[in-house]
Amino acid sequence: MLLTKYRLTGKISRAIISEKSFIFDLEKRSIMQKRVLAVHDISCVGKCSLTVALPIISAAGIETSVLPTAVLSTHTGGFEGYTFRDLTEDIRPISAHWKSLNLKIDAVYTGYLGSFEQLTLVNELIHDFRKSDTVVLVDPVMADNGKLYPLFTMDFVAGMRKLCGIADIIVPNLTEAALMLGEEYKESYDRAYIETTLKKLAAIGPRKVVLSGVSLEPNKLGAAAYDSETDTVSYYFAERVDGYYHGTGDVFGSALLSAVMNGFSLADSIRVAVEYTVGAIRRTKAAGTDIRYGVDFENEIPNLLRLLGKI
Repeated sequence: MLLTKYRLTGKISRAIISEKSFIFDLEKRSIMQKRVLAVHDISCVGKCSLTVALPIISAAGIETSVLPTAVLSTHTGGFEGYTFRDLTEDIRPISAHWKSLNLKIDAVYTGYLGSFEQLTLVNELIHDFRKSDTVVLVDPVMADNGKLYPLFTMDFVAGMRKLCGIADIIVPNLTEAALMLGEEYKESYDRAYIETTLKKLAAIGPRKVVLSGVSLEPNKLGAAAYDSETDTVSYYFAERVDGYYHGTGDVFGSALLSAVMNGFSLADSIRVAVEYTVGAIRRTKAAGTDIRYGVDFENEIPNLLRLLGKI
């Protein structure tokens, strides 16, 4: 009887220990989950900025905190009469509250900034939360197709160049790259131009540079990357899908950071980002959706998870 009782007690003890180990394991995984701070605007309609970054990075298994820079009724591409609310005054109080919580941020991801003053505020925020292992990715969202977006000036371009100088990774398109380098935008270019541009951008300060929207063949579109630490250039291209689709830069940047934060190399990260973005574009074209409203990145998320090796 005593032996039976001892055996039962032993089983219960082992069960309790096993349960505690399981709980500890879950807590450990939770503690180890990385946190990205996405600093973008909220465009209430038209898939871009935070409405893209939050679900994509979260789906990649990364906690995504947000700091809205502005609220727009729609994005500014293809829509007229949109509303715009500047949230500049909210940035410092939000940042101060986070500092009081001793919040750990593993990556800062900046996109569309709503005012010139926000360039300084975001610089301060990066300084306050950056640790030795924090990744800072700046997407200098301000221009495309050879033109600045509405509300931006050349003073803003100069300020964005300074912000890019403190980043680890920057992700400009060709228009933004030309503006920051003070050069004329080129629609036609060759591999030598791309590689020279990458290295000039790296000289501003970032260790890694990714140029999006690169095409060296008529039927191919993709990205080029330069890692100044290894002095290596890499490319990845996919079949071009005809048309111009809004929000694809944000989809690309979010997928790129998702791959980087999951331990992928820069070369593999641009492969993941290009494949995922082009897949979302293909879905949108097949559905015949109004391109102003963005691409169908949601139904392409399973493919992102496959590319990241999560399923």
